Amino acid sequence: MRVVAGVATDTGQVRDHNEDAYIVEPPLYAIADGMGGANAGEVASQLALETIGDMQRAGETTLDDEVREANRVVFARSGEDTKFAGMGTTVTAALASAEALHLVHVGDSRAYVMRAGSLRQLTRDHTLVDRMVEAGEISRDEADVHPHRNVLIRALGTEPKVDVDALDLGVLEGDQVLICSDGLTDMVTESQISAILDIARGAPQDAADRLVRAANRAGGIDNITAIVLEIEPGEPDEGTVAEAPAVAEPRRRVPWRAITVVLTTIVLLLVAYTAFRSYLDRQWYLGVSNNHVALFQGVPAAPFGVHLSHVDLDTGLDAAKVEQFHYEGLEEGITFNSRDEALATVQTMQADLQAQRQQQQQHHQNKKNGGGGGQ
Repeated sequence: MRVVAGVATDTGQVRDHNEDAYIVEPPLYAIADGMGGANAGEVASQLALETIGDMQRAGETTLDDEVREANRVVFARSGEDTKFAGMGTTVTAALASAEALHLVHVGDSRAYVMRAGSLRQLTRDHTLVDRMVEAGEISRDEADVHPHRNVLIRALGTEPKVDVDALDLGVLEGDQVLICSDGLTDMVTESQISAILDIARGAPQDAADRLVRAANRAGGIDNITAIVLEIEPGEPDEGTVAEAPAVAEPRRRVPWRAITVVLTTIVLLLVAYTAFRSYLDRQWYLGVSNNHVALFQGVPAAPFGVHLSHVDLDTGLDAAKVEQFHYEGLEEGITFNSRDEALATVQTMQADLQAQRQQQQQHHQNKKNGGGGGQ
C-alpha cells in the first residue's frame, strides 16, 4: 500500500491571517490550529510543527514523544515573552507505515476515515462540550450549537505537560483519511464531507480543495485546513503528494451527482434558515443593554460571535437596581413565552422600583419629622 496526499489551507472569510499550520512530508502528515492574542496562535502552531518535523527528520524518537516535546517548546516560549503568554495550539498528526497509520492528537482538530462509503471520526474533541456530552449533561445535537463548543480543555503548550491521545489505524486499499482543523468541521457537516470525499475519490488534492471551498461558501468564519490521504495499491514508499489538475479531469464527465448534492444542500439550508428565523421571531427575553433593562426579541446566545437577538424595547429601568429585587439571571437573560408576558414583568419591575422610592421618601420624611420634634 502507498499513500497519496492532497492539502489545502485558507484564511477564511473573517480572519485577517492564518493561524493554521500543516506538514505534508511523507510519511508525516500533521495539522496544528493555533490560538492566542495578536499573532501568538500562528507562532504556536508553526513552532509545534517545526519541532515535530525536525525530530521526525532526525529519526530518533516516536511521534508521541515528538508531540510531547512540541508541548514543552511552545510552553517554554510562552513563558519567555509576554506577548506570547497563554498561547497554544491543537495538533493532529499521522505517521504512515506499510499497512497502518499511527495517529497522535491533542485539541479539537480532527481525523476521519472514509471506508466503504462510511465516514467515521477517529479522534475525540478535547472540548468542554464534548466532556458534557460524555457526562450526559447535554446531547450531541445540543453540543453542536452550544455557545462554548470551541472551548478547549486540553491543548498543546498551555501547560508544562500534556496528555496525548494515540491510536493505530490499519488501512485498506481505497481508504480516505481526512485530517482537518475545526474551521472545516464547524462549517461543513459530516454528511457533506462524506459526499465531497466520495465525489473526489481518486483525487486527494481535488478533495482537499473542494472541502476548503465548501467551508468558505458556508461562511468561512475561521481558518480552514484539510489534508486528504488516499490509500492506493502499490509498494510502500515515502508517499506521494498529489498534483491537482490531471487527476480531477475524469470527474467532470459526470457532474450531475455533484450538482444534486449542492442544490439539495442549498435547499435544506434555506428551509433550516427559514424555520430557525421563524423560531427566533417568537422568542422574547429580558436582559441588560446600556445598563438598562431591555426587552429582546430572539434568544440570549451568540454562537461564533453572531447574536441571535436584538433590542426590541429599552425600558429605561436601571438594571442594577432591578436586580436588587431578586430577578436572578437578568444579565444572562430571563426568557418568556410571549412579548406580553415579558412586558407584564417590566410593569412589575417598575412597580417594585416605585414602591422602593416611596418607601425611601417616607423613611426620609419620618426622620425629618422626628428630628424636628426633638428641638
